[in-house]
Amino acid sequence: MFSRSVPIALAILCLGAALSAPVHAADRQIAVTGEGRVAVAPDMATVSFGVRREARAAGQAMTAASEAAAAVLATLADAGIASSDIQTTRIGLDPRYQHSNDGSPPRITGYIASNDLSVRVRDLDGLGAVLDRVVTDGANSFSGITFGLSDMAPLEAEARAMAVRDARARAETLAEAAGVTLGPVQTITEAGGFSAPQPMMRGAMMEAAMVPVAEGEIDVSVQVNVVFAIAE
Repeated sequence: MFSRSVPIALAILCLGAALSAPVHAADRQIAVTGEGRVAVAPDMATVSFGVRREARAAGQAMTAASEAAAAVLATLADAGIASSDIQTTRIGLDPRYQHSNDGSPPRITGYIASNDLSVRVRDLDGLGAVLDRVVTDGANSFSGITFGLSDMAPLEAEARAMAVRDARARAETLAEAAGVTLGPVQTITEAGGFSAPQPMMRGAMMEAAMVPVAEGEIDVSVQVNVVFAIAE
């Protein structure tokens, strides 16, 4: 009889100890996510375009495309674009086929040569004029244009500081609602960040250019996860 009562007594003692144990510090925390966002006008653009030329012979097509690309490169240099901001992204040669209705195999009737470029334009006031000139001098294929920032670091630092302030404000609101006092920061981790273009029409065509360009804004956003202690 005595041997059976010992385990029961030990279980009761352990249960009492667990109920009377203090709450761990990890259980007295407030975890929040703060976000900081900075919207600024871009200071550079990356334009992707190229030249396409067709000819019956492959060599003729390549020669025509190369000459047109050389003319475009000369125009870019004359416009003040640095050579380090110009990159050839693709040189291609594709056959042009003619399909018949009698079921016979398609036959090659010519070739299409291409030379594609990616160009960074750092003077946005002259962007429209640059586009106009390269079109005039031979570019006949455009893949797109994106706006960006030459130096993201200062804006990211500003967004991080805003994210931490936002996290503290959120935590203080939660602590006040819960009737507790917010303690010191326990951990801070950066959840991530991004920059994205935000269209914003300027309502006017670039001066002295036939190509209208809307620069928009760049959103630089950073998120941080912050854990605060709850003060005793």
